[in-house]
Amino acid sequence: MTSHPVPGPPGAATGASAPAEEPPGLVTRLTEMVGCRHPVVQTGMGYVAGARLAAATSAAGGLGVIAAATMPIEQMTAAIRSVKERTDAPFGVNIRSDADDARERIDVMIREGVRVASFALAPKRELIARLKDAGVLTIPSVGARRHAEKVAAWGVDAVIVQGGEGGGHTGAVPTTVLLPQVVDAVDIPVIAAGGFCDGRGLVAALSYGACGVAMGTRFLLTSDSTVGDEVKKVYLGTAETVVTTRVDGVPHRVLRTPFVDSLERSRLRLLRAVANGARFKRLSGMSWAAMIREGRRMRHGRDLTWAQVLQAANTPMLLRAAMVDGRADLGVMASGQVVGLIDDLPSCAELIGRIMWEAHAVLDRLDRLDRSGRSVPPPK
Repeated sequence: MTSHPVPGPPGAATGASAPAEEPPGLVTRLTEMVGCRHPVVQTGMGYVAGARLAAATSAAGGLGVIAAATMPIEQMTAAIRSVKERTDAPFGVNIRSDADDARERIDVMIREGVRVASFALAPKRELIARLKDAGVLTIPSVGARRHAEKVAAWGVDAVIVQGGEGGGHTGAVPTTVLLPQVVDAVDIPVIAAGGFCDGRGLVAALSYGACGVAMGTRFLLTSDSTVGDEVKKVYLGTAETVVTTRVDGVPHRVLRTPFVDSLERSRLRLLRAVANGARFKRLSGMSWAAMIREGRRMRHGRDLTWAQVLQAANTPMLLRAAMVDGRADLGVMASGQVVGLIDDLPSCAELIGRIMWEAHAVLDRLDRLDRSGRSVPPPK
């Protein structure tokens, strides 16, 4: 595992830990809107982004997000309070807008003073209005320009735009094409996701018109992430991802592993899905009636067959097997293509410090470009 020096102020010594001096901030629409110091968001990864990771990110100046969609509401409430005990910095909570208890969860967020409500699917207009009336920022993730236009018209405060390089459920359009499409189509702040892990990427996103970057895989691979060491080793040793529909019936970018290859070949997917659905029912406390209602919503919202809905029961349990139980041999590991650029496990403070010093170094280098068209020698 490589130990990267963390870039610091010009002339300062570098080492394996974050520089003592706080990196200069970059004021963007994201930092002004949310109140964080740096335009870096940690995404709400199921079974990964708990209180520890979200608090560490926010305390380091980014925007941490609790992944509450896979938590019972009592656990979600406890996670929110745990983050508040660890830091006074703003943070967010990610939930499913189509969950039976979405309104109850939003009431918890409002009562607990959460700054940002994050959604993987577009929230309903009434949910957006409820959050806006309470002063909570609404930031859904989108994967298409038309989706960004729709939620912007409904009154969301910003959008996270994930290109096809991103992990988990993903589309086919790369970030470099999707991001400028969305930036040009909406007037609200746009946060770029899919393919980002360092300061160079942050500057690139800003150049496209984004107000910051959101990263999942990079934050999963930090020392503040609760994912087991053996699973992290698999990530660090694997450079290849694959987009498969064999996990839950829709495109899902994951690490390519022997287990995923076996899913691609297996003819017993539906039987496995039934078993995993029963396990998820026991863990979540959901009734079969609630699970059927959820399945109907999935069919309507994503035009899935019942066979695909049944396969979707795989997702929580296959993710949990790897991320919670540490069984990389029996679970799937969502991952962005950027995993091929990652080879270390910094703390969130070290990571964000490194990203910001790198971004300022890139901006300084760009400032030195001679825009007259003349050839100039490189700086000494």
